[in-house]
Amino acid sequence: MTSSMTRKLLWLIPLPLWLAGCSEPPRETRGAASAPAVAVSTVTAATQQWPSIYEATGTVRARTVGVIAAKLLGYVREVKFQTGDHVREGQVLVTLDARDLDVSSRRAEAALEEVRSSVPEAESAVAGAKANLDLAQTTFNRMQDLWNKKSISNQEFDEASAKLKAAQSAYAMATARRAQLDAQAARVQQDVRATEVTRSYAEIAAPFAGVVTTKSVEPGTLALPGAPLLTIEGEGSYRLEASIDESHLAAIRVGQPVSVTLDGIDRTLDARVSEIVPTVDAASRSYIVKIDLPGMPGLRSGGFGRAMFQLGSRSPLTIPAAAITERGQLQSVLVAEGGVAHMRLITTGQKSKEQVEALSGLTPGDKVIFPVPPGLSDGAPVEVRP
Repeated sequence: MTSSMTRKLLWLIPLPLWLAGCSEPPRETRGAASAPAVAVSTVTAATQQWPSIYEATGTVRARTVGVIAAKLLGYVREVKFQTGDHVREGQVLVTLDARDLDVSSRRAEAALEEVRSSVPEAESAVAGAKANLDLAQTTFNRMQDLWNKKSISNQEFDEASAKLKAAQSAYAMATARRAQLDAQAARVQQDVRATEVTRSYAEIAAPFAGVVTTKSVEPGTLALPGAPLLTIEGEGSYRLEASIDESHLAAIRVGQPVSVTLDGIDRTLDARVSEIVPTVDAASRSYIVKIDLPGMPGLRSGGFGRAMFQLGSRSPLTIPAAAITERGQLQSVLVAEGGVAHMRLITTGQKSKEQVEALSGLTPGDKVIFPVPPGLSDGAPVEVRP
């Protein structure tokens, strides 16, 4: 072997060793499976017997509402209450200018007084006519006896008979005149009462105790008959008027218990159906069901509410509500499967106490991790412990 070949071999032999010395040894990778398992507890997603609930929305209304309007045409003289004021039954709310009614009332009273003043004269006339009648009757009886005895002439008897008839006619006329005065007095008394009633319309009073909710009148306004002036709602008596789909109406009846929740009141109210309006809304195909609410502070007309009707039972898949993690509009749970935590996106439905209905994302028998340990994420190893 020549020296040149020897130098080539010496050059080539250290090259693999040099390459081996320059390369890094393979690093040890630590996968998820090598991390320590997290001890967790699970609950099994299972079906439960739940009542079938139909939820309807509605509006709180006062059971007693009065729209106050005038019966007369006249200018408003005074408005004694404002919106939000409490009023008592019979309390005057609005007064109208009634000077023309006062004139009519005084005129009717004057006519009645005139009739009454004519009564003594009429009674005197009746008394005089009765005295004349009695005298004519006595004279006639005497003349008749004499005529029967042929002691007087026919002429004298006829004159006595004529005087009796004239006295009878005068008495009848006096009696009729007196009766006419009684009838006239009764008629004028009715006119006086009518003017008093009409005069009372100038003072518009509250038909029941309540709260003034709307006011559309001010002093000086011309009140028109039938035009609303005020609206009053009875206090302490409210109901929820809920819209019910036509398909569910057959399962709802008067007297049925209903659970009601109202905005602004942090509890469920026990109520009952009091009325079902028999007409259907052609646009929404829904009926109005009126639900009497228990008396309690905080109820206001116009509030939003929900009514829950129990329509039989069903068997939904349920899990604890606290096992759900919410990120924006996404809801998820962690399921223990094969020693690993897997995240499942779910869709929830109705909630009952601490349980919630799982509409999608889970199947019966899934082991949902609950409670969820802090920091536990998707893909982490877990060890299920009882």
